[in-house]
Amino acid sequence: MSLIPDYESQFQRMLAASRREPPLDEVGRKALLRALRQCLCHARADLFAAVSQDFGCRSAQETLLAEVLPSMLIIHNALRNLASWMRPRRRGVALEFRPARNRLMWQPKGVVLIISPWNYPLNLVLGPLVAALAAGNRVVIKPSELSPATSDVLKRHLEATLGPDRVTVATGGVEVSHALCCLPFDHIFFTGSTAVGREIMRLASVKLTPVTLELGGKAPVIVHQDAELTTAARRIARGKLINAGQTCIAPDYVLIPRTVKDAFIERYRDAATALYPRLIDNPEYTSIISARHFDRIMDLAKEARMKGAKLSILDPAGELPAGQIGAANVRKIAPVILSDVTDDMKVMQEEIFGPLLPVVPYDGLDEAIAFVNSRPRPLSLYYFDRNRDRVGRVLSETVSGGVSVNDTLMHFAQADLPFGGIGSSGMGAYHGFDGFRTFSHQKGIFVQSRYAVSDWLTPPYGLFFALMTAFTDWRLGGRSAAQRSGADSARSPRLRGN
Repeated sequence: MSLIPDYESQFQRMLAASRREPPLDEVGRKALLRALRQCLCHARADLFAAVSQDFGCRSAQETLLAEVLPSMLIIHNALRNLASWMRPRRRGVALEFRPARNRLMWQPKGVVLIISPWNYPLNLVLGPLVAALAAGNRVVIKPSELSPATSDVLKRHLEATLGPDRVTVATGGVEVSHALCCLPFDHIFFTGSTAVGREIMRLASVKLTPVTLELGGKAPVIVHQDAELTTAARRIARGKLINAGQTCIAPDYVLIPRTVKDAFIERYRDAATALYPRLIDNPEYTSIISARHFDRIMDLAKEARMKGAKLSILDPAGELPAGQIGAANVRKIAPVILSDVTDDMKVMQEEIFGPLLPVVPYDGLDEAIAFVNSRPRPLSLYYFDRNRDRVGRVLSETVSGGVSVNDTLMHFAQADLPFGGIGSSGMGAYHGFDGFRTFSHQKGIFVQSRYAVSDWLTPPYGLFFALMTAFTDWRLGGRSAAQRSGADSARSPRLRGN
């Protein structure tokens, strides 16, 4: 393809180097991670400005909180634990093979591709990049075409700091992603929508390239009758409205006991107003990334309203015309609570990725659990309750990628917890050791001893072979079919009483 000749030739150079040169040791990998940390510090102002430019409005404080500091934490965790991650692990050896030894050795996969989305254009690049570098790989990064300013800053700083033969940033549109996925990478790591994830997997299958898919879905929140409503509403609002809801693990809808639904809505309104007393001219309230995404969210609200949903628009400063939920000129959409929603509404079928929050009443915990389980398995789930037995029940009876109890989003920020989806919300995991493992090949190694029993288990089979195999069969709890048949035949007349 004429669009990516430079990237293809660069990939071939990186691939050849990964096959030719020995993998980096611990010292070399830590040097890369420290250089990455220093790069993130030096480029911070440029990154803040670029992210805000891409969104139209996003505060430096939000980018610092949601992207830069979590990335620094991931780097810090990798530097602290890399030696233990890289250490070969002993594995057990069956009695019959002793005194041989088994061990597990970690090796870099080679050259890996990271395809990242626009909604967190720093964190969702740097998180998997840290894991890939800690595992000793060379990396090609394909950022989203919807965040071009951030992509340009990343390309300039990452390639200058780490070297293009270690990390290359490939900018461009969807056609570049498609072409890259057709190259024989040793691993592809994709974060994005389920629909695009299917296409990535299809392209990767041609080369039998393993993939990690971090997708999305509708993250449910279950609030129990006994939960502290004010705290729950505040934490749900914070998780829902950061980045204006453009978060793959943002609370997508709330399951609330029918008896406290109205009280919860009032507390959510209070919490959202406290967070964002103004919207349109508030630099701390993020814009929607593009006109297309703005229109999509507006259409979700319009369709729900047409089908009977009640919209409660949170516009505390009265900046929007009556009945309007957004301002197209700045691509900002007000927080909206939707009640009386039904399953035939798109807002209850599609991932919202915006500041709309459907509230669904339930009459018992059984009903709430059944509601979650009747839908595709989500990337994240949130439950608010202080009763340990009920918490344990929700955790055991629902399946999701990850969970935060009595909060939202926070499980993603834990450097030592694996983060990843299940089913339509993704496959594979990263963060901490799990990220290191994702980008490493686990090589199993058997080391034979000088004197081995197996040397005697060769033709012509004789008495030693018979004794050893009989012993092993007995030790493992098995008997030959003939022995079982004979024993059963001998025993059966007595069992019949004859």
